[in-house]
Amino acid sequence: MDQTFASSGTGPGLDTRAVAALAEEVLDWRFKALPPAAAGLTVSQYLATGPALADLGTPLLTLDAGALDHNLRTMARWCADAGVALAPHGKTTMAPALWQAQLEAGSHGITLANLPQLRVARAFGVRRLLLANALLDPAGLRWLAGELAADPDFAFASWVDSVESVRLMDRALRAAGAERPVEMLVELGGPGGRTGARTVDAAVEIADAVRSAPTLRLAGIGGYEGALAHDASEGGLGAVRGYLRSLADLHGRLAGRYADGAAPVVTAGGSAYFDLVAEELAALPEAFVVLRSGAYIAHDDGFYRGISPLGRGAGRERGALRAALHGWARVVSRPEPQLALLDAGKRDLPFDEGLPEPQLVRGGAGPDGAGPDGAEPGGAGVAEFAGTAARITALNDQHAFLRDAGDLAPVGAVLRLGISHPCTAFDKWALIPVLDDASAAEPKVTGLVRTFF
Repeated sequence: MDQTFASSGTGPGLDTRAVAALAEEVLDWRFKALPPAAAGLTVSQYLATGPALADLGTPLLTLDAGALDHNLRTMARWCADAGVALAPHGKTTMAPALWQAQLEAGSHGITLANLPQLRVARAFGVRRLLLANALLDPAGLRWLAGELAADPDFAFASWVDSVESVRLMDRALRAAGAERPVEMLVELGGPGGRTGARTVDAAVEIADAVRSAPTLRLAGIGGYEGALAHDASEGGLGAVRGYLRSLADLHGRLAGRYADGAAPVVTAGGSAYFDLVAEELAALPEAFVVLRSGAYIAHDDGFYRGISPLGRGAGRERGALRAALHGWARVVSRPEPQLALLDAGKRDLPFDEGLPEPQLVRGGAGPDGAGPDGAEPGGAGVAEFAGTAARITALNDQHAFLRDAGDLAPVGAVLRLGISHPCTAFDKWALIPVLDDASAAEPKVTGLVRTFF
């Protein structure tokens, strides 16, 4: 019997051998995170040399192993307690090794946003995929029909938000000779939001159109509340709750329209308001409620630190997430006493939801001109910026402007930077070193995460 997206499924959820094979990729100039000494070695051979952070150059982006593990366990426990499933948005990382970690921690499947991302996932054998978007490309639908026909264990669901889209998909799938109907989730949007039907009545009409299309199967409903608010203010949270209640209303209106009697999928929940999703939707009758939070695995020191449900309100009681991503940049110029230029910029670090923040310096100077803990400037000592006026005020393509750091940031010193918005960090790096502890005096490299953007 062919799998459906709501089916429980068995096994690891992807091809673990394909992920393991990434350890045999040969390193070369394509991977800017690694030094020239790594060229010609495979990933596993390089890691066997016992590299440390000090062996890597700048600019650099790293992951913290302890924070990753903490975040995986924390989110899995939260979802289990809330009675919801999780299909994390894989576009955040586009890293099959991290997808595997999420699936092994209990995630139901992986969410993606477009056809190229779907092809990456299928190259690594991901078995349950949710497309939080509409797929209207005839060539893409032909490819999808082939994937579904070739693998009865592959479960896939896609969004749709108009009767016209239903017609176009059905026509393309008929032309492709589709053998399995494609599961469809009717998307409900909101005024001023992103995609999605703007009223519950319109969404019901779309659902009826799906039911009439022989190549499609009505499997549930979905939407994205994060498009309707951008903060945790009373007004923002109220807008999100109002939207989620409309989604619940749509679920009730579609009761009895699912021909095979399977529990319909109800999906919402980015990384900012998943607590409200659980409160408003988890108890819906006969619903398989799925969150799509993706940023939680890396978290951040900016936007999500301030808005995550596990950092505000009652969520604090369940344990906050930890920032796993850090930037590293070297002071390459100090043309003014209170201005230092770092060698990391927009090509290296995210900036769309806030600028990086200076956290600590390796090899900087203390108040007496000596390095931290008595080390010489440029040495291995570590000092923190907490409590100082130091801040990054701008990024150019390849430089960051650090102001008011004074003697804590001499030329040659290496700074650790907290970042904001992991979704625009991973795409800048094809290979990301994993450190045992980014706060240690001498962090060690324990892994290399490959991304595919």
